[in-house]
Amino acid sequence: MPAQTTFLTTLAATLFLAGGALAGTVPAGTKLVVADQSEFIRNLLDASGEDDKITSDLELPNFAGGPAILEAMRAGALDIAYVGDTPPIQARASGTLLPIIATVQREKSEYHLVARPGLKIDDLAQLRGKRVSYIEGSGRQVFLIEALNRAGLTPKDVTLVPLRVADLPDAIRTQSVDVAVLQEPHVTRLVQQIGASTIADPRERELLPGTWYIYARPDALADPAKHAAIAEFLGATIRAAEWSNENRDEWGKDYYTGFQRIAPEDTAAILASQSLMQFQTSVEGIPHHQRLIDILAQAGELPETFDAKGSFTADFDPVIKAAR
Repeated sequence: MPAQTTFLTTLAATLFLAGGALAGTVPAGTKLVVADQSEFIRNLLDASGEDDKITSDLELPNFAGGPAILEAMRAGALDIAYVGDTPPIQARASGTLLPIIATVQREKSEYHLVARPGLKIDDLAQLRGKRVSYIEGSGRQVFLIEALNRAGLTPKDVTLVPLRVADLPDAIRTQSVDVAVLQEPHVTRLVQQIGASTIADPRERELLPGTWYIYARPDALADPAKHAAIAEFLGATIRAAEWSNENRDEWGKDYYTGFQRIAPEDTAAILASQSLMQFQTSVEGIPHHQRLIDILAQAGELPETFDAKGSFTADFDPVIKAAR
């Protein structure tokens, strides 16, 4: 959209004058508030030792899903956030531009379609007529829509049950829904504890790559001190991700077995199913983001389609290239 493109052009110029993405030392006393989910970033920085290299006054409040993060962003309570693939799209569609500063992608999605106990689904087409969880503004949204697309179905062919992210596991436990879009550690827990099952259709694991974004509040990007803190944080997080890729057993023991209280054998299964984390620059991330926008628009989940390029700022691309 022209107004958003103009905004990002002006913002990039402002940041360049302020010192660019590789600006130096973070000014003493600079506070940076980053929305985390499942305390993933906090544990990643801690396990890798990268938290010791962050000089800003870093806060990592934990959130349950993109919609709650968006509200906190709008209230000015956050500077940047680690979110799934859909929240930046929904935010922009609602008139709130939160520029994406980095893309995090795994070859395979972290989401799984999980069926309640007593229900076995072997093919995506068997979703027809089922009660399926649906969370608008969450990364689960586009994953579910693409699953329906692959089966030749539309959202009208299932009964969509609106839930909060935190309510999804209990919805499967109580069988108030037939299928929920979940991620670890909830998938393994429900399979082990109550006999839930993942959909056996092999295409289910190939629907979409796992994509997360780090997006930012424009006022934070325009503040030179916060801008420097964001660059420092982003570099540390990318190095931490690379550490987790190279030390998978240690990372699994720390995060899944230690923090999430997952049994060691189940931790091993989770790690075996996960693809490596890869950080992408704006240029690298734009094509897939456009695909996500188009999927949502074609399903009628957006008032109109738009150009993905307008959702990104390339200001931190040098940081991403240097750290990965």
